[in-house]
Amino acid sequence: MSADPENEYFSDGITEEIINALTKVQGLKVTARTSSFAFKNKNADVRSIGQQLGVATVLEGSVRKAGQKVRITAQLIQARNGFHLWARNFDRELKDIFAVQDEISLLIADQIRENFGHLEIQDHLIAAPTQNIQAYNLYLKARYNHLKWDSEGISQGIRYYQECIELDPGFALPYFGIGFSYAMRASWGGNNSLVQTAEEYLQKGARLDDQSYLGHFTRATISFWGKWDFKAGHREYQQAMALNPSFTEAEEGLAELYTVIGAFEKAMHHTQNILVLNPLSPNHYYTKGNILFLSRQYEAALESLHAGLQVDPNFLFAIEMSQLCYIMLQDYAGLDAFLQAHPQAQRPHMCRALYKLMYPDEAVDIDLKNAGVLDKAGSGTDLFPWHLYLQIYLGHHDLALDMLEEAVRNQSGKLASFRYSPLLEPLHTYDRFDALVRETFHPSRLPEETTAAAAEASGKKSLDEREVEHYMNTTVEVLEQEKLYLDPALSLKTLAERLDLHPNKLSRLLNDHIGKNFNEFVNSYRLETFKVLALDPANSHLTLLGLAYESGFNSKTVFNAFFKKMEGKTPRAWLKAAQLR
Repeated sequence: MSADPENEYFSDGITEEIINALTKVQGLKVTARTSSFAFKNKNADVRSIGQQLGVATVLEGSVRKAGQKVRITAQLIQARNGFHLWARNFDRELKDIFAVQDEISLLIADQIRENFGHLEIQDHLIAAPTQNIQAYNLYLKARYNHLKWDSEGISQGIRYYQECIELDPGFALPYFGIGFSYAMRASWGGNNSLVQTAEEYLQKGARLDDQSYLGHFTRATISFWGKWDFKAGHREYQQAMALNPSFTEAEEGLAELYTVIGAFEKAMHHTQNILVLNPLSPNHYYTKGNILFLSRQYEAALESLHAGLQVDPNFLFAIEMSQLCYIMLQDYAGLDAFLQAHPQAQRPHMCRALYKLMYPDEAVDIDLKNAGVLDKAGSGTDLFPWHLYLQIYLGHHDLALDMLEEAVRNQSGKLASFRYSPLLEPLHTYDRFDALVRETFHPSRLPEETTAAAAEASGKKSLDEREVEHYMNTTVEVLEQEKLYLDPALSLKTLAERLDLHPNKLSRLLNDHIGKNFNEFVNSYRLETFKVLALDPANSHLTLLGLAYESGFNSKTVFNAFFKKMEGKTPRAWLKAAQLR
């Protein structure tokens, strides 16, 4: 409710401190910063706010700062009927800002306890992080800017953090803020030199305060996004969550880590939880959408992404992920309408070009020659690796693998989920891709809880020679007699269930004794079936793609890539040559 926009950073900072203080009261659910701030400067009905946030009580107020004095107003309102439970004004000297924050937080907690039931409340909820009020003021400015999450805001935030450190070198929080800013800038742009800078600031801050949730969150960010160190990132995110259970950015980071390593169920569990605490966070809706996208649930992903865009129509991550969903759904009309409705999309021309490359038979009027980007290197500022996608679907797989290897070597955040990206499926048949997966996601690099679960589920005992021969014969027999490969939904797990064999053992059997991964093994049967169907004159009225689907292939891209890899030519060229024999 603060009237002066020049004091917005200060009001935001005070509000966030009170939110964090109240989360320390065990048993009290407090809506997180992002969702609370969604109602800032809006004249919304308190009952509507309570319903949208799922809360029984709303705290609102204002901060006015003039010189060395500050006035804070606060009122506690029952969301169900708009009844005012409590209201106070606080006129204080700026030097007493931490004491008044603590006083307000304790009074609010006490009022909630009086009106709703017992809570254990500590003697103090806020401690002064610095005695230098000017440094604290700069810290609030820095955090206000860096939480804008754009390049200009982060740059401005870094400058304010540095000024803050110069004023008070013993103040821990700005070290964490600047370390986090450098870590995020480094990870998304693939700039490893900035990771070291981020770590230097983190270490200085940790020496001053090793029990800060922001400190552990920063360390988690550097470990996970900056170094792809999944074990350390997992440990530090959990520590940050233990210190501040309502700090949903840390739990979001944990969900993102689980997503990258393929633990989608765990990732979704944490994402659903943060959406309860922070139901109006566009970031959290994007995190959920990303999990669904990587799980090939494109329509559900679009629903979540659109929910995020309802909160922030300019959220670029959600905009670009939505574009990919429309592409994977092969819905050009939907894609075109979406791009026209979101002119702020970064690479619409690339997006349209990618669609045309993936679905060349579709009557879409796109001039690839004039796209103007197909042969240029990508930009470190791109949120998504559009240039890599284009090279893949131009058929430049060696170049695409070079680009992917460089991105993995630099731990580029935009490709952290490369193992599960549907756009990268044409690269799955290459040994270079398999080598990247094995090195990046080796069990020794994963959090212990995930490797322990995997080990328990797999039963490490390998097959003996007799079992190998039995299961080899049975696998071939089942596939050929029951023609399971004609089912496009056939998976390693379903075939293993049919054989009464653990999926890990079947996978090892195929790789060690046949020399193929599951897709290569099954697609070889589909390829032979396609050849028979294509050469049968009775099928001359059918398209080659239709025959591929009849043979069990579930993707035009996979079919074409696998055919060319095995035969050295396109299906049409092969058929023409075969018919001339």
